[in-house]
Amino acid sequence: MFDTLILTESRYLHPDESDWYTSQVHLEDGLVMEALQRQGLNVARRDWADPDQDWGQTRSVLFRTTWDYFDRYATFSPWLDHVESCTRLLNESALIRWNIDKHYLGDLARAGINVVPTVYVEPGDSRSLTEVVAGLDWDELILKPAVSGAARHTYRFHADRAGEHEAAFGELIRHESMMLQPFQRGVLEQGELSLMVIDGKVTHAIRKTPKAGDFRVQDDHGGSVHPHQPSAEECAFAEAAVRAVPFDVLYARVDTIRDNAGRLAIMELEMIEPELFFRFAPAAADALAAGLVRRLG
Repeated sequence: MFDTLILTESRYLHPDESDWYTSQVHLEDGLVMEALQRQGLNVARRDWADPDQDWGQTRSVLFRTTWDYFDRYATFSPWLDHVESCTRLLNESALIRWNIDKHYLGDLARAGINVVPTVYVEPGDSRSLTEVVAGLDWDELILKPAVSGAARHTYRFHADRAGEHEAAFGELIRHESMMLQPFQRGVLEQGELSLMVIDGKVTHAIRKTPKAGDFRVQDDHGGSVHPHQPSAEECAFAEAAVRAVPFDVLYARVDTIRDNAGRLAIMELEMIEPELFFRFAPAAADALAAGLVRRLG
């Protein structure tokens, strides 16, 4: 019987010293495993999709590097239901389902948290992208699905060029909700700030910047990561955003930016399987472990 199983995916289950990315994944997951073991827990690491795993043989599972779940959602969703019936999930399944769909930004805004302005277009809407954009007072926009990851189908365009994306928009809106946001110019110079909130408190932060000529900060698209010392204002903003979430949150990555008015604004809250950059602050893994132990009671 395990106290906790750390969840990864098959690509990262075994070490591969020849691949820097896999080695980095093992470094991060290793820091978490060692922190849990320091708490006296019996811990192992498993592929979430392992068909032979008996999930009833652990008191809890901790999502860490399950980064293929989105591409395998037809498998992941029923798996989530099954594992929830066997053991405790951290973060919990209700939060995971809430966090998958970026309609949650509306919930945060209604709770008084400043988010990047967002307009949703739902499946079945008969308007063209050009018609939707014409009703907005935004010169430059971002279009992306409400359920997405790794900048999938993310498009940046000027309002008068909306017609260039009609084909993609028309195909996507048949099956899924789309969202439009004004492009935040600060990302080009300042990048995006990620604050790690563990058990309600900011433990550390990093800044992600896009490569020259791009606006996407994800490393999949050439973005880079830099250490960042968060200010009191940044910490208070991130912690308030997590308090506004209507679920218990063990861990969160709060992705923020200075919006076009110069205010801190939420880009995303990542609470499913975010990279938490423990290599920049190994002590944060101990905060995660302590929070997990407290929840197990």
